[in-house]
Amino acid sequence: MNDLSQNGVRFLEVSEEESGQRLDNYLLRNTSGVPKTRIYRAIRKGEVRVNKGRSKVDYRVQATDVVRVPPLSVGESPATSKPSSAWEKRLRNAVLLDNSELLVINKPPGMAVHGGSGVRLGLIESLRVMYPQQRYLELVHRLDRDTSGLVLIAKNARVLRELHAQLRVNEVDKVYWACTAGKWPAYQKSVSAPLAKAHAPSGERMVRVSPNGKRSRTEFKVIERFQQASLLEVKPISGRTHQIRVHVQHVGHPILGESKYLSDKSEALTQSIELKRLFLHAKSISFELSGEHYELDCPIDKELESVLARLRGPR
Repeated sequence: MNDLSQNGVRFLEVSEEESGQRLDNYLLRNTSGVPKTRIYRAIRKGEVRVNKGRSKVDYRVQATDVVRVPPLSVGESPATSKPSSAWEKRLRNAVLLDNSELLVINKPPGMAVHGGSGVRLGLIESLRVMYPQQRYLELVHRLDRDTSGLVLIAKNARVLRELHAQLRVNEVDKVYWACTAGKWPAYQKSVSAPLAKAHAPSGERMVRVSPNGKRSRTEFKVIERFQQASLLEVKPISGRTHQIRVHVQHVGHPILGESKYLSDKSEALTQSIELKRLFLHAKSISFELSGEHYELDCPIDKELESVLARLRGPR
């Protein structure tokens, strides 16, 4: 990072190692003590410029970009947010891989992958607090808040770029497990239905099947059938928001534990088996990185195992 100052305004040149970070995260690292809300406001108002132009919070900075940083009032600096001791212990126990290039986490259900929209502290912010010696930690991909399982975090910009390039051309093989209401039909090996973001009457953000939406495809394979439900292996071929959850609802078999994309049948079954969370788990992922082949697997937890036992019934 090169830093040139002019009348209190700083011009920062993004280095190769800093490349790939979201603009808000880049600024947080380079403006000590400034609250995140102040940084968001500066970006939205155009006080922050990238290569002399306005930019968005989620823009990913590139090597040699020049970022204009205005004088930012620190104000009364709040205490640094950090995960509770219980969450920190849970996250440390959830580390599946930690090497020079990647940190791989079995994300607990109920934790957003990043802060914002009412979430004070997400997975990535928590990890940055827990690993202060690691200057670069960026999410490679996302999981819904209620989904558990594998999340990849890059430790440098090259790894992030390499994996993003593979994700764009579907060279990262991701497999989920989902338990859905009803008997999944044998012929339903895939769902292709375009998806569009929308708002419910309550104002809640939703995703719906729409002819004007983005092309989306999900593949399915039945692992086990129960009297009232089905355990599925799921492969999202495209990577749309809430894709799996909406596609299964679209064909009449919502995921058990679902609170947004549900039916009376799925809701009643969820209650009868005492399921307290969404039964959707990012179980395995495989990819190539730096000439090495990775195959990572993450078993479902005891809570989901006990739900399957209840669905099987007495033996």
